[in-house]
Amino acid sequence: MILDRKRTVNGWSFELNNQDPNDEFYQCRGEIMYDDDHDQMPEPALWSAANKLAGILCDEGMESWIATHSEKGWVEVQKIHR
Repeated sequence: MILDRKRTVNGWSFELNNQDPNDEFYQCRGEIMYDDDHDQMPEPALWSAANKLAGILCDEGMESWIATHSEKGWVEVQKIHR
């Protein structure tokens, strides 16, 4: 199935990164936030949107997807390869 280049969920625009067919994911960047231990964490509204997008993609039958986050406000919704 062909993936859309952009998906918008709850006002957040996620862009597809599929340069490597073994590592397809949608990404979006929010504010850099910190938890009580001063570890970087995703912006709560963006994190919620990422989890919702993962559910939408799974419901559409596009294999399994999971929301993850990295540094500097980036959130990714990655395809799980089995």
